[in-house]
Amino acid sequence: MSLAQKVLMLIVLFWALMFDQFAHAAPTQGFLTPITARNEPKHKDTFGRDTPRSAVQGFMQAIGDGDVVLATHYLDGRYLSSMKQDDAKKIVGRFKKALDAGGRLDADLQISGDSLGNLSDNLPADLDKVGEIHLMNAHIDILMVRHESADGAVYWQFAKQTLANLPHITKSTPTLAENMGLDKLNHHRIFGVNVGDIMALALLVVGAYVVIYVLVWLMYWLAKMIYQGLMGGKYRITPTVIMPLAIIIVAMLLPQIMLPMGVPVNLRTSFGRFKDVIAWGATAWLVLRLIDALFGRAEALSIKHNHPEQVSILSLLRKIAKALMLILAVIIILGNLGFDLTTGMAALGVSGLALAFSAQKTIENLIGSVVVVADRPVRVGDYCRFGNLEGTVIDIGIRSSRIRTLNRTVVTVPNGEFSSMQIENYAKRDMFHFLHQLYIARDADADELGRMIRELQMFISSHDYVNNEWTQVHIIEMRQDCFVVQIRCYIDALGVIEFYGKQSELILDILNQLKNYQVSHALPTQTVHVQSD
Repeated sequence: MSLAQKVLMLIVLFWALMFDQFAHAAPTQGFLTPITARNEPKHKDTFGRDTPRSAVQGFMQAIGDGDVVLATHYLDGRYLSSMKQDDAKKIVGRFKKALDAGGRLDADLQISGDSLGNLSDNLPADLDKVGEIHLMNAHIDILMVRHESADGAVYWQFAKQTLANLPHITKSTPTLAENMGLDKLNHHRIFGVNVGDIMALALLVVGAYVVIYVLVWLMYWLAKMIYQGLMGGKYRITPTVIMPLAIIIVAMLLPQIMLPMGVPVNLRTSFGRFKDVIAWGATAWLVLRLIDALFGRAEALSIKHNHPEQVSILSLLRKIAKALMLILAVIIILGNLGFDLTTGMAALGVSGLALAFSAQKTIENLIGSVVVVADRPVRVGDYCRFGNLEGTVIDIGIRSSRIRTLNRTVVTVPNGEFSSMQIENYAKRDMFHFLHQLYIARDADADELGRMIRELQMFISSHDYVNNEWTQVHIIEMRQDCFVVQIRCYIDALGVIEFYGKQSELILDILNQLKNYQVSHALPTQTVHVQSD
């Protein structure tokens, strides 16, 4: 089995294992389905509090809509059971003020979407941590507790441990919209968020981006000048990386900026998912730019060092790397948007497995191309023997290689087969083998024959065309009609044409030397005996 076939078999096995894993884990839903709990309870909760994630989302929606009564249903009922309705509403207000002033909720994907919660967080099985509150010297974990109703419905609420330790904030922290004078627009709402808060956040994001973009631009040109001053060469990183890099830095800094700037918690939570999508998109954009720069540099070096056969393979690898990066970015972005890709990955596993089998030869040839270029048994312009053919390599493509034979015809060989052949590369040899035989008639005197062999040995050893690698003149066979004398040596030559010229001259010199000895060449003869009666 060739190396290309082995690699193909590993790919097929990988897809098969991936499919097997996802087939056991995937729910029977559509390709892209909203994330739901893996352990479904018998009954659904009326308020959608089936998982810690859905409970957090429901609470944020309620306080965003200003529905305090609805928000109380997301707080620990056992803790509020002894309170009056107004006191319960006050707890909601205190909780919102604490979240606005110093609360940080985990990203949606970090909060469990399972009805049983996160069982690997070293907390009791009925508790899940979904964030933290930092106010002055106070540090409060935002915990959620799991309850079960009489009819078997599982629901999650913010735990008593968090609600009981909420600080008393007598004065609300001014919001970013109030500081910018945009709070007058807050009587209008979009998707449950005040328009003034949205406008204020938009101005904050734009301002942060402008500042970061200028700083990144200055750092880029400063690094370019330092590099050119010290190294004296061309700066290979292009300015196209400035914009995506600035976006990534802004996305990383925004969570740290929004809280002290007074962005309300409901807007921070809603904006967080959008921010993550933009950040991952910019990351994919930056990686694609770096892939282009890296492979562009590699292709330029291949051309510079006279390896044109590598350019097509590098182009293929560039496309594969960019496709994988885009697929990864799409998967992560869809995950941040709240979709479960388990079933989709299982479907991709089946499709990939079917594709691997149906396009086995094509994939084998592509892998063979990589093997031929990486192992480099031949290069374009090399004269080689492969199988029962020989000729000059004129092209190494993505799917096949082409060889021009001595008859001036062009043979196209799939790279999957070419990489598994025994290839004899004549262009790689450092010297040429001279191997010829003399057939001396049997009537030659033994002493004269011995003298001839000794003096021929000295002659070829001192010849201008022959090196010292291996020179030998000896009798290899004694036949009925002749002695077979073998002459072996190596000739230095830059190519086969030069070798053939030197070989002819050396043969003529050897024939002239034979005139000095009383020997004769054994010629093909036929003896006929005639007998008469």
